[in-house]
Amino acid sequence: MKKRQVDHVLRAAGRFTGEKRFIVIGSQALHGTHPDLADRILTSFEVDLIAPANVSRTEWLNVIGVDSPFHETYGYYADPVDTRTAILPEGWMGRLVPLAPGDTDGVQGLCLDPHDLAIAKYAAGRNTDGVFTRELALRGITSQQRLLGLLERTELPADRRAEIRARIVADFADRDPR
Repeated sequence: MKKRQVDHVLRAAGRFTGEKRFIVIGSQALHGTHPDLADRILTSFEVDLIAPANVSRTEWLNVIGVDSPFHETYGYYADPVDTRTAILPEGWMGRLVPLAPGDTDGVQGLCLDPHDLAIAKYAAGRNTDGVFTRELALRGITSQQRLLGLLERTELPADRRAEIRARIVADFADRDPR
């Protein structure tokens, strides 16, 4: 997705819910720090959103969600989620990054920091998440040291933490030293 498409989803989300602020927690959160990044790293067609001021309104986003007329018309959609959707490091809310201004009718997007996003992807552990975290490492968007520090501040069983630590190290071992 391109940032203008994320802006469109936020604009529609604001119109349907009356909310003026949303947290973006999925891969599209990368637009917070890299608004011009629109390539194979951002291939999903959904924007995972939480309405933090009135969490119950998050469900209202289904009107522009998967298989909705909005989705059928534009090819992308809002995915209403909550804070339990992703496993995130302690303090993640304090590291939210504002989405750069755009055509959102005044609706603000607050995006996960790329390192918090990466931890969530490592914890989810899907094949596509592995491709995503590897790309973040290869492109220098995330730092191994910072990821390992945040991993220690993430509530996970010890064996799972060890698996993720190994994946982080492997992602950075593949990095081209140029």
